[in-house]
Amino acid sequence: MTEEKKTNTPETEEVAESRNFILNFIDEDIAEGGQFQGMTVHTRFPPEPNGYLHIGHCKALTIDFGTAERYNGLCNLRMDDTNPTKEDEEFVEAIKQDIHWLGFDWGDRFFYGSDYFEEDYRQAVLLIKKGLAYVCQLTPEEFKANRGDIGIPAVSPYRDRPMEESLDLFARMRAGEFPNGAMTLRAKIDLASGNFNMRDPVIYRINHMSHHRQGNKWCIYPMYDFAHPIQDALEGITHSLCSLEFEAHRPLYNWVIENCELPAHPRQIEFARLGIDHTVMSKRKLRKLVEENYVSGWDDPRMPTLC
Repeated sequence: MTEEKKTNTPETEEVAESRNFILNFIDEDIAEGGQFQGMTVHTRFPPEPNGYLHIGHCKALTIDFGTAERYNGLCNLRMDDTNPTKEDEEFVEAIKQDIHWLGFDWGDRFFYGSDYFEEDYRQAVLLIKKGLAYVCQLTPEEFKANRGDIGIPAVSPYRDRPMEESLDLFARMRAGEFPNGAMTLRAKIDLASGNFNMRDPVIYRINHMSHHRQGNKWCIYPMYDFAHPIQDALEGITHSLCSLEFEAHRPLYNWVIENCELPAHPRQIEFARLGIDHTVMSKRKLRKLVEENYVSGWDDPRMPTLC
């Protein structure tokens, strides 16, 4: 009789021998006394639907889906569509096809970040009521000029704005009363922090642009660093695996989790991005190559895309 597979343990001895720091962290978390003892390992792959997947995404999604498979866990596919500027359903369908082509499946766990806009807004209001967020009227130029430097704190004359005033202005931001760039909602953390991501970061901005799914319902949108931890927690994610550039953002990820009213506390773990010599791996730069006709399209053989 073959031994029955155990939940949250690697499936074979070969897998068990192939260890890495991510698996070591997860082993600690699901062990007796760990943060996620007795829970199913739950990851997610959150691409932004503003372009086609490239070979760099292969590493990320293989880690996300593959780690879940090692522990007989779950992996969600969530389209990070909180920025309406370049998103399109064409890319959504292409991303799905490419993930299936690579041999992975998300089952019935397909989501959009925009599914959570109402909850994102509710959490932002809660932060204002707790005295942990405020509406700031610095222009983008003033914001940059007042960001400070190493050893020099940032400055905002609106930091001590009364809660009631921020609540009123935030509601009016949502109602569309103000133009792009007129106001932002900022988390109230530490203007003197050595980590500039913690210097009262913007968590909501105004953008009067139609959303590919929501249409014109919203004209304010949450920033990635605010929306992402909320969405992870709402989906029951245990381990938020992301590339190394988000390491300095982890304190903000944890701050959002700890100060919002959420049902779970995911753990963020970072890994190195895939780099290939003489190859552009930035979706933004790849888009520029396409839009400025340096290549024939996203499927040009010189492009690292999967399409």
